[in-house]
Amino acid sequence: MYENDAAPKASVVIPTYNRAGLLRDTLHQLTRQTVPAGDFEVIVSDDGSSDETADVVREFTDRLRIRYRFQEDRGARIALARNQGARLATGRVLVFLDTGAMVGPGFLRSHLAVHDAAEPRAVIGYAFGYNPSDPMRQLAGPLDLSEPEAVWERFRDDPAFRDIRHEQFTGCGFDLSRRRTPWSMLFTINFSVDRAAFWAIDGFDEQISGWGGEDLELGYRLHRDGVAFHSTYDGWVIESSHERNMDVSFSEFISNMAQILAKHPQPAMELGWALVGWTRPFWDWEKEYRALEEWTAEVGGASVAGELAASLGEVLAGSRIAVFGSGGDIPSDLPPSVLVEFDRGLLDAALAGGAHEGHHSIGLRTPLADGAVDTVVITSRLSGLWKRWGDDLTAEAGRVGRRVINLAA
Repeated sequence: MYENDAAPKASVVIPTYNRAGLLRDTLHQLTRQTVPAGDFEVIVSDDGSSDETADVVREFTDRLRIRYRFQEDRGARIALARNQGARLATGRVLVFLDTGAMVGPGFLRSHLAVHDAAEPRAVIGYAFGYNPSDPMRQLAGPLDLSEPEAVWERFRDDPAFRDIRHEQFTGCGFDLSRRRTPWSMLFTINFSVDRAAFWAIDGFDEQISGWGGEDLELGYRLHRDGVAFHSTYDGWVIESSHERNMDVSFSEFISNMAQILAKHPQPAMELGWALVGWTRPFWDWEKEYRALEEWTAEVGGASVAGELAASLGEVLAGSRIAVFGSGGDIPSDLPPSVLVEFDRGLLDAALAGGAHEGHHSIGLRTPLADGAVDTVVITSRLSGLWKRWGDDLTAEAGRVGRRVINLAA
């Protein structure tokens, strides 16, 4: 058995489930790292495998500082598996790696180099061949026959070999501090984070199960907590092609994003929820969030009190009302209503009197139940977002209200 009493610099956490062959390949690549073997430990966190996963881990006990943790198979509990692995970690840096992610010899050295700073960091690594909905199946043979660096050399100029996030990386020059939504790029196929920063926000949300979203949600909380996001191109991985049922996976992702929005009911996450799905442009999250910020600045504190007062003449006495785009200036004769506003400061001002219920939201998806109100008023404060989001706003207004008064179109 490999023995070393010194504390490791990094703890590599690999969740796995019934992929013993791919796990063996990933562990083999970790034996080839250019950092000393004593500088890192490997923790395999098994989500209930019934194959020879435990035997594969034992094969590497003389070459890696490795531990194994098993949890009963109760469905895909990947967030819990990652947290359970991280609970065993002793390194300052947690490195999350997917089973079947093939790493080059400089993988850990590159990640650790980015973490060589006083402040805690989150590091998103490049993943060649990573495109779940359109995997690069021609990589299977070369990865079986050659080491990852040889495969990288062979395919590096092939556009199909690029990370699905390639345009997002290059769009900010690989400088994630230039992005307003750096968390939207966080996939745990290749990711590292300061261990103290990870546990300061309680790690992954273990209530999220199935495929997709738990990594984005973790990233959102890290960003909100002030952790700086960085990237590493040199600390790359290559994804090994493996079978996925993307219909099931996307269904789980959509469900998880709804759960995440319920946990973080505010415009940035609302946009993410609205952009998930087969026909939705998920990678527009950054662009759409910037557009929202620009419109918020442009419309400023514009009052819609006049148009709200006028619309009351069309509302039956005693009706329940929701206002999408309420602003902060509310008519004194507006009966107790539900105010939906994308500017947090204005919403707080509107709610100061205590008469109304409020939600920090654009109106794409609110916490309101179906048919919660009689009338929804969509104000002109949403006019600058109408071209892009008009259909979604109309649909949500129709879901929560029996009648819609549209002043934004």
